[in-house]
Amino acid sequence: MEFFLATFTALFSVVNPFGATPLFLALTQEQDSKSRNDQALKACLYMIGILVTFFFAGTFILQFFGIRIEDIRIAGGILITKSAFALLSPGAHKGKPIAKGVKLEALEKEDISFTPMAMPMLSGPGSIAITIGMFNRAKGPIEYLYMILAIILVAFLSYLVLRSAQKLNKFLGKGGMAALSRMMGFIILSIGISMILNGILPLIDRIIEQ
Repeated sequence: MEFFLATFTALFSVVNPFGATPLFLALTQEQDSKSRNDQALKACLYMIGILVTFFFAGTFILQFFGIRIEDIRIAGGILITKSAFALLSPGAHKGKPIAKGVKLEALEKEDISFTPMAMPMLSGPGSIAITIGMFNRAKGPIEYLYMILAIILVAFLSYLVLRSAQKLNKFLGKGGMAALSRMMGFIILSIGISMILNGILPLIDRIIEQ
């Protein structure tokens, strides 16, 4: 259960569905509530598929490219830290940053559930790095199951957030969304620094032992 809670907390903070709501509302403003809810559901189902795939295949991918788990922790930590600073900066209420080209392409699409919502908004490099790292921490089938359950729970809560995006936006307003973004940004920053340290410290120990 401790492993499940640690996984869920880290993953939900990095996925941060609240940061995806501004883009989701902008891309679905012409759709009715049923179509918007369908897009949210599909995006979260895609997110489950992406994260579970990387959870099981991540180690093989690292071995194929000769990348150590410490490397992925450091790289993932840097990316997470960068996204945290974006949430802590002014204009955080606008949500997670996304490339203009990706946004313009999404505006021309009827189905935005896979891109850009599932990837990279919900299951981006940071959340993928966490799932790969958790696979290496898991000690057996039970913890693998806990990890998958944590991914499903994060996806379910993300669906509820996206489904309620309009109500949340009206209730919290720009000030509330900015405060929420900064709070999430602080938590994500802490996770990013922890990942970097968890990648650097084992390397330092190896150097000392040599």
